[in-house]
Amino acid sequence: VLAAYHLTIQPANTRGKEFAKGIGTGAYSLVSYEPGVKALTKRNPNYWKAGRGHFDEVETFSIADVSARINALQTGQLDLINRCDLKTLHLLKKAKNLQIIQTTGTRHYTIPMLTTIKPYDNNDVRLALKYAVDREQMVKKILRGYGSVANDHPIGPSQRFFASELPQRKYDPDKAKFHLKKSGAADYTFKLHTADAAFGGAVDAAVLFQESAAKAGIKVEVVREPNDGYWSNVWMKKSFSTCFWSGRPTSDWMFATAYAADAAWNDSFWKHDRFNKLLKEARAILDVNKRREMYVEMQQIVRDEGGVIVPMYADFVAAANKKVKFENPAGNWPLDGHKNAERWWFA
Repeated sequence: VLAAYHLTIQPANTRGKEFAKGIGTGAYSLVSYEPGVKALTKRNPNYWKAGRGHFDEVETFSIADVSARINALQTGQLDLINRCDLKTLHLLKKAKNLQIIQTTGTRHYTIPMLTTIKPYDNNDVRLALKYAVDREQMVKKILRGYGSVANDHPIGPSQRFFASELPQRKYDPDKAKFHLKKSGAADYTFKLHTADAAFGGAVDAAVLFQESAAKAGIKVEVVREPNDGYWSNVWMKKSFSTCFWSGRPTSDWMFATAYAADAAWNDSFWKHDRFNKLLKEARAILDVNKRREMYVEMQQIVRDEGGVIVPMYADFVAAANKKVKFENPAGNWPLDGHKNAERWWFA
């Protein structure tokens, strides 16, 4: 849990605006900070970790425009960009002075349904929509191969208790039709609210979903929302939307964050007695094999009864000048577990 980037060590009794002073234990000292624009830090000469914090200073910018980001990297104004636009990645691959940094980790894209609202309170509706997703097409066209198909639960193949034995759910229009008819919602139009703020390509993914669902006789209407305010006005507010998660390093942490009945970020408002019982019990089980059995069962419950469609795992993709060096980047968060400034160096 201490790997969370939210957890920092600061002076006792730090309150309110004092957090913005950035007084902590990191490799760099804060010089200036403009929220949503840029931050400048300089190396702390008294940093307590040996062999870490190699840069004289680190300046971080927020550049939303894709073309501007690419141009800044190609011309040497930036040394590193994250969240690369996969549609234009081929242009960066051609540049001899640049490198693509691809890391398989815990990131996954999701489509949550509010299970407290009709018709999403009906598990047959949820199963119909899960079978109506063409995952292979999404990985091919949205991720452009930089990821893999997911199985309607958030635990990825790189994680310790990943349930590799669970059959991979595949696109099946006939099963989708069966469950939709069984639910009694055959004539319902599902409004899928989305914006590329959810994840790069979210709108295109929603359109692909609309097309694959139509082949199963399921009507999906794509509602494009503004990027600004998406996380405040759409996510956990609209009954059917798109979302992304960087994931969490452990199964318990991910489940406790977004699937437990009392979790603040349970974005489908899903509650399942057996799941929540297993979640609590698994924390106290020292037998690793027994714990694995419990986490596998939890993954199966989420897969078959949960309120979230999880169609794909997405690799972390960054691009950098070749003078930027690193070793075995971690996959628990983007950019080497958010530790690139501390761990990386210039050649």
